[in-house]
Order: sequence, then C-alpha cells, then structure tokens
Amino acid sequence: MTTDEPVKRCQFDESRMVHQFDATLAGCVDAIPPVVERIMRIVGEMGCAGGKEFDIEIALNEALANAVEHGCQHDPSKEIQVRVECDPEAGMLIIVRDPGSGFDPARVRSPVVGEQIFTDHGRGIFLIDRLMDEVRYERGGTEIWMRKK
Repeated sequence: MTTDEPVKRCQFDESRMVHQFDATLAGCVDAIPPVVERIMRIVGEMGCAGGKEFDIEIALNEALANAVEHGCQHDPSKEIQVRVECDPEAGMLIIVRDPGSGFDPARVRSPVVGEQIFTDHGRGIFLIDRLMDEVRYERGGTEIWMRKK
C-alpha cells in the first residue's frame, strides 16, 4: 500500500455491518495529510462518527505525528500501519502501529503541570486521551488503539 491509495476493505457480518479499511504510510510528516484526508473522507462515508469527526481527525493526526517522530524517527523508508473499523454498536476504532521500540505511557509527563506548560511539544498523547472515549497502548507502546463511540 502507498500513501496515494489506502486499501478499503469491507467486512460484513450477518448480525451487524462492520466496515474496515487499512492504510500504510511512509514515516515522514509529508505522508500524514493525504492519509488523514482519505481516512476522514471514508469515516464520513461510513457514518459511524456522527458529529465527532473533529475529535477523530485531531487524535488521528496526533497519533500519526507521534508515529513519524518517535516510531520512525522521520525515516521515510519505515512504514506506519493504520486500521480503521466502524461498528454501529461499538463506534469507531482506529489503530496506529509504528516500527519503533515503543514507550511506557505511564512515564509521559502531563503537559499541563509545572515546567511542561512552557514546552512547545508533548501534547499529543494528552489530546488523544481527552478527545477519544477509550485509548490503550499495545505491543510495548508501538501500537495505539483509539475508540470513539
């Protein structure tokens, strides 16, 4: 997969309809906007996030920016994988996976306390946690799962 054409796959279950698609992008900042634009277009088509698109778009941008910076270290030869699932009952699930060594989210300092207030970085995880209904980290911090109901 390239940043030009995320693959869109739909899976159907007899009891309910679940839409899913995957995308892969290069580990550079320039790859983020076209992928986010395509994902948000598809999110709109799925109709699973009614009125919550802004929160999803910001969280997705932040997760991808973290994956580029920390997981890929701005190396375009490395790839980030994104999976989006829409389930009318469970809401929107977004999974971002990077090839980095991971991190411990418990060790990330709050950007709204002490000296961190004056820094010009370190707010991505804070924003994701506030904007999404559920957030969890898997695979040693190389994968973030974000859900919006």
